[in-house]
Amino acid sequence: MDRKYGYFSNNGKNYVITTPDIPRNWYNYLWNDRYITFTSQTGAGEGFLQDNMGKRIPLVKERGFYILEEDRAHGICGLPVTQRNDGFTCTHMMGATDVYTEKNQLASTVSTLVPRNFDGELWSVKVKNLSDTERSIRVIGFCGTDMDGSYQRQGYNTCTSAYDPDLNAIILERSASFEGKRQTQYAYMTLSETADAFDCTANAVIGSYGSVSHPLCVDRGGLSNSPCCGEKAAFAMEKRMTLTPNEETEIIFVVGVAFSRDRIRENRIHYASSQRFAIEKQKTTDAFMKETEQVSIQTPDEKLNHMFEWLKHQCNLGSRWARVRHNGYRDMTSDTDCLAGINPELALERFLRILTYQYPNGYAPRTFIDGKINDKNFSDNTVWLNFTAASIIKELGRPDILDIPVAYNDGSTGTVYEHLFRSVDFLYHFRGLHGLIRIWGGDWNDCMNTAGLNGKGVSVWLSIAWYRANATFTELAELYGKTDDANLARSRGEEIRDLIEEFGWDGEYYLDAYNDWDEKIGSHTCEEGKMFLLPQLWSVLSGVSRNGREIQAMDSVEKYLSSPLGTLISIPSYTKYNPRIGEVTAKPAGVQENGGVYLHTMAWKLAADALLGRADKVEEDIQIILPFRNPIVNGRAEPYTLCNCYFGEQTGYRYGTPGQSWRTASGQWFNKAMVNYVFGLMPEIEGLRISPCLPTSWKECSITKSFRGCNYHITYHNNGTRIEKILVNGAPINGTLLPLMEGDVRVTVYTEGRS
Repeated sequence: MDRKYGYFSNNGKNYVITTPDIPRNWYNYLWNDRYITFTSQTGAGEGFLQDNMGKRIPLVKERGFYILEEDRAHGICGLPVTQRNDGFTCTHMMGATDVYTEKNQLASTVSTLVPRNFDGELWSVKVKNLSDTERSIRVIGFCGTDMDGSYQRQGYNTCTSAYDPDLNAIILERSASFEGKRQTQYAYMTLSETADAFDCTANAVIGSYGSVSHPLCVDRGGLSNSPCCGEKAAFAMEKRMTLTPNEETEIIFVVGVAFSRDRIRENRIHYASSQRFAIEKQKTTDAFMKETEQVSIQTPDEKLNHMFEWLKHQCNLGSRWARVRHNGYRDMTSDTDCLAGINPELALERFLRILTYQYPNGYAPRTFIDGKINDKNFSDNTVWLNFTAASIIKELGRPDILDIPVAYNDGSTGTVYEHLFRSVDFLYHFRGLHGLIRIWGGDWNDCMNTAGLNGKGVSVWLSIAWYRANATFTELAELYGKTDDANLARSRGEEIRDLIEEFGWDGEYYLDAYNDWDEKIGSHTCEEGKMFLLPQLWSVLSGVSRNGREIQAMDSVEKYLSSPLGTLISIPSYTKYNPRIGEVTAKPAGVQENGGVYLHTMAWKLAADALLGRADKVEEDIQIILPFRNPIVNGRAEPYTLCNCYFGEQTGYRYGTPGQSWRTASGQWFNKAMVNYVFGLMPEIEGLRISPCLPTSWKECSITKSFRGCNYHITYHNNGTRIEKILVNGAPINGTLLPLMEGDVRVTVYTEGRS
């Protein structure tokens, strides 16, 4: 079904959208370490500059591109979507987006790019005359901004901006805090050619009653050379040109932030040329592909193979920019854990940065935003650190990473090992009812935010996750030669494990939490929210269960939470607000954490099913997660990235609607589940171990993975979940640990027997 909207190209590295009029905007994210933006097939999106404490300069709010002739005009970036074009494609690449439009015998391509070392974005507009007559046209590029604050009716926007002919730039100047000090900031738009007209206000370009699809400047026949004083600012520049038959020209728009007028001049000289744009575009796309080239897969599902390439890119985004709307600590840490299997060197760089926001006592904040750390009373943020550290250390084979000194957020310093010890130590002492770990203002479920504010409520899931983190720390402590620490951690782990088994089990599955009033959450005794998916999955991932309870829990998942749309995150959905639980109960039934299908947890289910050897469930999980294989979702979501959720049946007309794309860990954990659990490539200090659980229909598949200087090319002949034999360069090996070698190594894995 999604084929009518587009297709993969360039071996999956590109996705081509063939019509602007699709159910919703399909986005691409473009970024470097300071600036990030996103754009769709219609140019929709926003971009901002950010410092290390999350202070932001909101440069781009919206975009518009237009071609005007004397008697007609048209949009050249998908808008209006009702416009009849003679040709249209939007090509999303890893690092750039091109939108091609053909109309009125004019071909145009709008390219959007964020160079690797630039505080802003570049737009290239190419126009070609396809007719046999000379054409006189005007090309307009428009950028809305929130540099002067957001627009509110009857509100205030009091800035000034103007066109500077010496710099050939529209400049908006303001004084605000950034990088820890108040300073003058200049937002600007400049052009590779001398502008023939400009406008500095939204009213002059869009009009009081217009829109980006139908702006006033198009009806008026061009821009009006208006400055801005005390109204909503914007940037728009116009270039007039005459094209002979088959002539093509290119204009470069530079939209950026600078901290001096001299820097604006320097950036215009450096970036505002066709040659420089082409160089930066190639450099940027090459760099992004190189950052994720260490792993690739080949399965019978070609679309999955292509999507896998994009999900690595999504993982790269999350590891640096978290959820974009804010800089989530948990999000960056967990995404960096996933990145470790793709690019462990880059993951290490990101991980060391993440550690610097941790408190000296081991606690970690929920986010940092708007120039400050924001704790939000979440209790789980620090639990993810040991998982990520272990993944990086094992991928690189570098226990010495534990020796690296890293600052805490108060400026004091500890080694990586000390950061990790304090993480598990803090949570061990952060306990409430029944000796379990406090939920406080929320665990992974952000919206369970009033269950434990009094300090008594506890999270069964977080206690299970802590058990896994503590076991990981125990292994690292042994590796580091800290036997006493390892023994202490081992003893603590058994203590918490006993409490989980005593107070966390509900007869058929694990509870989710207890609130401050010692009321169970996620129990068969509850009126609503009787069962939650998360603790069942983590009972498998953590190894906490005794006597096969994790098997029983997963059987209950299939019995109670399975649905045609996917595995529900909880049942039954809450239908009325409960102040003793939190905002999850205020969400509509079937939306996100309140009984929807959450793809992040679905990715964890994929990993858990693979660990249990349930190959039939692994196949089902993959088919449900993939938007182009799920028959209810197919055609509604971007086919090259994963969303956070699918809306449940209770939402009525929104049933099967995908949630937010890109800004979620779904793609990251799906990739990790595929590599580590489905293909079964698990890093250890000694090397790479293989223990696959492949879908039953995949009789043959392969994966390529770079690991410590070796390029493993692994082919699977799949007839079951038990490994029959492994050949390395044609010779059998004993066991499942691949030998560490250099260069290209061919591995063949034969499986047989079904569990």
